[in-house]
Amino acid sequence: MPFREINSKMVEATVIPGQRMFSQRGAMLAYRGDVTFTPNTAGGQGGVTSMIGRRVAGEATPLMTVEGSGTVMFGHGGHHIQVIGLTGDTLYVEADRLLAFDGTLEQGTMFMGSQGGVMGMVRGQVTGQGLFTTTLKGHGAVAVMAHGGVIELPITPGRPVHVDPQAYVAHHGDVRNKLSTALGWRDMVGRGSGEAFQLELSGSGAVYVQASEEKL
Repeated sequence: MPFREINSKMVEATVIPGQRMFSQRGAMLAYRGDVTFTPNTAGGQGGVTSMIGRRVAGEATPLMTVEGSGTVMFGHGGHHIQVIGLTGDTLYVEADRLLAFDGTLEQGTMFMGSQGGVMGMVRGQVTGQGLFTTTLKGHGAVAVMAHGGVIELPITPGRPVHVDPQAYVAHHGDVRNKLSTALGWRDMVGRGSGEAFQLELSGSGAVYVQASEEKL
């Protein structure tokens, strides 16, 4: 894993010759060594298809290709940072939450309607997130951003996890998501806002939840 957590809002990445990384533009805080930063116009590892997917969704988050030899410190907007390690599975995360990730990971997009049918599409409208979400697959590490810190909740067969859509950050594993009405659950806990929905995640994997309902 190339990321070392300096504190809750900064990470340091090791850049090795012959291996590239991708980061959100403007996320570099400082670096040591012979490191280059190049605007990435090819949509990352996923190529043109990935780029088109994000453009259709209105989620084109500019990326930088990071190469060379040295260390780079990343952070953005004072957001909390969570480092997620992938061991062959797929991470589903909104594009604007990506701070930096290994170039070895295969990048793509997924139409949210393909998980949960119409309700998956509704989720995009309710949360203010696009109908497409970014996918990163393979072996490597990803640094994602969130408000107020992040907790990882395991998802096991027969024990789905229900999440406030606004607090959802990302998930990985063999997981299906479904948006359902919450029957006034937000009102019952004193935080009613007229959005009586909850995101149900089932299967085997994990979901990352932020301690806030704020968008990035």
